[in-house]
Amino acid sequence: MKSDITIPKVENVFFAAVQEWSDDFMENIWNVYLVNDSDFDLDSVMVVSKAFGTLDGEMKKTSLLRHAFVQIPAVSVVKIEMIENKVLRLNNEFMVTYFINNTLYDKKFIFKAQSITPDYVEEVPILFVDGVIVR
Repeated sequence: MKSDITIPKVENVFFAAVQEWSDDFMENIWNVYLVNDSDFDLDSVMVVSKAFGTLDGEMKKTSLLRHAFVQIPAVSVVKIEMIENKVLRLNNEFMVTYFINNTLYDKKFIFKAQSITPDYVEEVPILFVDGVIVR
């Protein structure tokens, strides 16, 4: 029975953290984007995020945040959330679930602790700005 279950591979869908100026905070902040660099629309998209890890020898974790999108068109980007500076020292996990042609896809993406920094930026496809990418 388990051999009858096929788990499709997530391809050309990933997350990028991009540093941008915020007039509200009067400083640069990190925003996380879901990038759909595929030729398919993503339907019924659900993103669940959390942060976890050890700070000052003590285990910390944030609450879960959930984001839902009816559809994310092919070759497009959608902003998910801002990551607060204190949380950058933790692992930031993003779980995405979506449908393509009635097939369910899901994958967990993790920005490792201390990895969202200008030291690890590369050009983000579609956005054409520098950011930290997890695939």
